[in-house]
Amino acid sequence: MAHFPDGQEGGYLKLHLPLADGKVAVRTYTIRAQRRDGLDIDFALHAETATGHAGPATDWAMTVAPGARVKVSGPGPAKPLVEGHDFYMVAGDMTALPAISVNLAALPADARGLAVIEVMDDADAQDLVKPDGVEIQWLVVPQPGSQPEALAQRLQAREWPQGSVYAWSASEFTAMKALRKYLREDRELGPDRLYISSYWKCGLTEEDHKRIKREDADAQ
Repeated sequence: MAHFPDGQEGGYLKLHLPLADGKVAVRTYTIRAQRRDGLDIDFALHAETATGHAGPATDWAMTVAPGARVKVSGPGPAKPLVEGHDFYMVAGDMTALPAISVNLAALPADARGLAVIEVMDDADAQDLVKPDGVEIQWLVVPQPGSQPEALAQRLQAREWPQGSVYAWSASEFTAMKALRKYLREDRELGPDRLYISSYWKCGLTEEDHKRIKREDADAQ
């Protein structure tokens, strides 16, 4: 940590995880918290994935010993909620929960908003630090990626707030496209009032997700 820059909560880094065949899998994670001597990174310990087995990050997290070393690259920049807006609409799944947690905690005390967070079970809900005026709705979808319209539908069910609205969302790729249609096309939020990203794609590795994410960006 001697040369790691300060103030990186909500940013991301890449872990270079060793595989059994000697190769390396690179996986991206959000920095949940930072101290002088360490970083906190949340892992979801998947019992199985779309490919029928746990991925390299789960395998590593379940077997790594204290004191082991892993190569880290980054950090990449955080995507905070932009101050000065009347209302914040936030949507994301469990992959976005660390970033959402950091962003809500950084809002001013008088901020107002709604955060819809998709989780697999009621027990996955967390007691997040947030302003009193920000409502959190936990949306339970037992199988991640199986209801890609759910986040957008939950936002649509709420009456659109008055004043300047800033929206932030990160989710599965198909869910991102549904959110993008609602927030960018239907609600006409420009880049100054909207951050939207996909963190993963159901059934694909991170490498394949990066490829279709680039193709989608080029098409947009």
